Amino acid sequence: MSGAASRTQSAPIQVLRTNGGRAAELVLDAGRGNVIDSGVIAALRDAVRDLASERRLCAVLLTHTGEHFSYGASVPEHAPGEVGRMLPAFHALALELLALERPLLAAVGGACLGGGLELGCTADLLFASPSASFGQPEIALGVFAPLGSLLLPRRIGAGAAADLLLSGRRIDASEALRIGLARELAADPAAAARAWIGQHLVGRSAEALRHATRAARASWWPDFATRLAALERAYLVDLQAAHDAREGIAAFLDKRAPRWEDR
Repeated sequence: MSGAASRTQSAPIQVLRTNGGRAAELVLDAGRGNVIDSGVIAALRDAVRDLASERRLCAVLLTHTGEHFSYGASVPEHAPGEVGRMLPAFHALALELLALERPLLAAVGGACLGGGLELGCTADLLFASPSASFGQPEIALGVFAPLGSLLLPRRIGAGAAADLLLSGRRIDASEALRIGLARELAADPAAAARAWIGQHLVGRSAEALRHATRAARASWWPDFATRLAALERAYLVDLQAAHDAREGIAAFLDKRAPRWEDR
C-alpha cells in the first residue's frame, strides 16, 4: 500500500485512508463470501457519507478481505417481506457511491457474483486476480438484477451484458478481461489498483477529478436514477407478483430444485 494509512473500522467493512488522505479504501470484511446483507449495505452507506465531505479525496477503492470479493446479496433478504427494504437500500448505496464524483476502482479476487458484481460495476476500473470469476445468477432464482441490467451494458456492451444477465452463467477472469469487464489481471489486484491510483490520481487536483468524473459519466448519469427506480418498481411490484419469483427464492432457501410454473 502506497503512502501512510490510517484505519477506522465499522464492521462489517474496513475503511482505510491512504496517500495522506487523498485516497480511501472500502474493504468488505463480512466473513465467508462477503455476503452483502442489510448490515453491510448500512455500513457502506455510512462510510460513503463520511467520504462525501472530504474535498481532498482523489479516489475510492472497493476491495475485500478473504478469498472472495462477494457471493452476492443475501438471498434470505430477497424473500417477500424483506426485499422491499433491502433492494432500495442497495440501490441507494450505488447511487451514493456514484454521487461521490470521484474515480471508483474495484479490486476483485475469487467469486464476484450477483450483488457483488453489481457493486463492482459501479467502479470506473476493475482489477481482478487470474482466479476471479464473475456472474449475474439471479435468473436461476427466478428474478433479475436491476442494477446490473443498467451497469453491465454500458461497461461491456448490450450483447455481452445480455449473455450474463439472461443465462446466469459464470465467466472466468480471462473472459472478463476480453470483454472489458476487467481492466487488468494481477496476482494482487488490490496492489495493482493502488499502484494505478498512486501513479495517475493522487497527484491530480481533487477538484479537477470531481469535474472530470462527472463529465466522464455525462452520457448516462443524468437519467440513471430514474431508470434504476423504474427497474426497482418492476422488481418489487410486477416480478414479486409472479409465482416463479417467489418459488425461486423459496427453493434456494429450502435447498431444492425450483418447480417453475411459468407464471
